[in-house]
Amino acid sequence: MIWEKVFYSKEGSVSWEGKRALDSEELIEFLQGPVASRLNDEEGEQAFTEHLYSLSLTGMGQKTLEEILETKGSEMRNWAVGEALAEAVLERDYNVIFPWNMVRDKRNPNASLPGADIVGFQKQGNSFRLALGEVKSSSESKSPPQVMYNSKSGMVHQLEKLTEHNEIIDQLMKWLLHRVKKTEYELAFNIACVRYFDSGLRDLVLFGVLVRDQKPRESDLKIQGSQLASSLEEPTHCHLIALYLPWTIDKLPQAIEQEGVG
Repeated sequence: MIWEKVFYSKEGSVSWEGKRALDSEELIEFLQGPVASRLNDEEGEQAFTEHLYSLSLTGMGQKTLEEILETKGSEMRNWAVGEALAEAVLERDYNVIFPWNMVRDKRNPNASLPGADIVGFQKQGNSFRLALGEVKSSSESKSPPQVMYNSKSGMVHQLEKLTEHNEIIDQLMKWLLHRVKKTEYELAFNIACVRYFDSGLRDLVLFGVLVRDQKPRESDLKIQGSQLASSLEEPTHCHLIALYLPWTIDKLPQAIEQEGVG
């Protein structure tokens, strides 16, 4: 077991839960497997490498390519580590499907997809619904941390914007369509869109993931969960999830890069 549930509550269509990571080999395997794969975009890198090797390069060109690929290290983008962890957990435990690795669109730390950190689908039996959300990381001892309630960049404010401003979801759906067209994910996109529009723009699921290195406290999520419950109604659902690490957040890159955590 990687995660131990330490609290769970539900109010209306909003739930919030805390999950404490156990300091174990299974956790390290998870970080160095699914999390590292997302962070380093291994699928995209492999396709890129295979394409370059297929080019008709000269001997000098082949040598240069090999040197570049050998020396190319994994960028440890601190701003992306928490998102990679959150996405891997949502894939593993919440049936969320990400048809596109958003890290590819975030090589510039000052550039991000407007409106959401999480963009994908949640599988429900033979159906799918839009899954959107935000990821925050905090080492602040205060509970809840400021990243949850800051008036401009706080998680709750950003989640509320997703349901209050239809143009944001419209932009996200255009972004998704461009990436799923003529792929295995196009059917999921179509089903999710039908559910969304047939429900009057309400059938979707929101996720708010908070990565923490403090002791588990329901107060990290409770006030914000209740606030969202007062404004969201079925069939819109929202899940707030706090992931509690067994060591400080700044050691996550070290664990992912197979250096161990001292």
